[in-house]
Amino acid sequence: MAESTQTRPGVDKIVERVVALLREARERTVRLTGPVTDEDLQLQHNPLMSPIVWDLGHIAHFEELWLNRNVHGTVEFGEMPGIYNPFEHPRRVRGALDLPGRDEVLEILAEVRQRVLEKIETLDLEAGDPLLRDGYVYAMVAQHEYQHNETILQTLQLKLGEPYRAPRSIVLPEPGIDVSVGSMVRFPGGAVPIGTNDRRVAYDNERPQHLVELRPFQIDVAPVTNGQYLEFMEDGGYRRRELWSDAGWTWKETDSADSPKYWLRVGSTWHSRMFDRTGPVDPRRPVCHVTYHEAEAYARWAGKRLPNEFEWEAAASFDPATGEHRLYPWGNAPWTPDKANLDQLSFDTAPVGAYPLNVSPVGCYGMIGDVWEWTSSDFAGYPGYETFPYPEYSEVFFGTEYKVLRGGSFATRPGAVRNTFRNWDYPIRRQIFSGFRCASDD
Repeated sequence: MAESTQTRPGVDKIVERVVALLREARERTVRLTGPVTDEDLQLQHNPLMSPIVWDLGHIAHFEELWLNRNVHGTVEFGEMPGIYNPFEHPRRVRGALDLPGRDEVLEILAEVRQRVLEKIETLDLEAGDPLLRDGYVYAMVAQHEYQHNETILQTLQLKLGEPYRAPRSIVLPEPGIDVSVGSMVRFPGGAVPIGTNDRRVAYDNERPQHLVELRPFQIDVAPVTNGQYLEFMEDGGYRRRELWSDAGWTWKETDSADSPKYWLRVGSTWHSRMFDRTGPVDPRRPVCHVTYHEAEAYARWAGKRLPNEFEWEAAASFDPATGEHRLYPWGNAPWTPDKANLDQLSFDTAPVGAYPLNVSPVGCYGMIGDVWEWTSSDFAGYPGYETFPYPEYSEVFFGTEYKVLRGGSFATRPGAVRNTFRNWDYPIRRQIFSGFRCASDD
């Protein structure tokens, strides 16, 4: 497909940036799905997840909707009616839809992209329209594709039969520092800025920035590791009713859960699987694929609790000594491969301490990357929240059904995570690359 543009005074840099953004997002989608057979692309491997070809068609549909139809400022739909509308067709029924094959969906993706690149030449990305200004809508579409990349990886981890042969190209480092797992650091409390006013890449649920008064608290230096979680299991954590909420116990009993997802007992040793690699559980790595309920039960066992999302963001972003509010734990500089385990191509979590630069102002390690971290917060709008540009991204999910996760995982693209980014899911979900760290009152 042609991906060139004729630059125009005043917008050439923005056009160049967003075209490169879209191209790079598509290259990754193709790279991740390349090793997948045509049959596995079309199968629904689990009712929790879509057939992968549905994700690919939805990526094309979303780009067509926002970069060709809605890009002039008159929003027709947030999600276009049809087989790729996630509200009309929830995940559990998508396997029964009349979905295209690989070649057809790739052709659709290419045709949509060609029209996008032709249309961008006619638009003023410096205009007052907040959808177009600084290429916001293009960043939104790129982030949408990034997020479906991670969803596709969740599906590929779930699939039965021949494991997905992950195209690994990032070699994870060994720990560069000794992080005292289980230890905690103190946050002194006070009025802390939460969220952002950014309108270049941030989603509506991250805005507006506002002050939250926090009481002093303690928070784990590192996410809970497999080794720590094994201690919980060996102490009867899955059998002790007093550690679980009513909802958590019901889930555990219904699911017959006795370990994180993808763990299996081999003789006297626990093994875990990550895509096409299975081996003994590494006690140094963050525990992954646990529900909110498992995280909450562990925290209660440890005499701690889960942090709320404001405590999490404060510990990740705020320097109490200077008042600085960072975009990432390490500062405001963009991600590079030495800073955190992001960008998917490691296809696994890293041992705690492997990224010494990934430390927040108060001394918390690994708050971006490796595993999404459960918080105790329900998903809700901030004071002064305004839906933009459509309610189906955030607003329709506000309520008590969902818990907020923070920080991204190894399967997250760098452009889709920051200290202010808010993910959310049902507390029973653990196909997501989810872990946690604990907090306690000071």
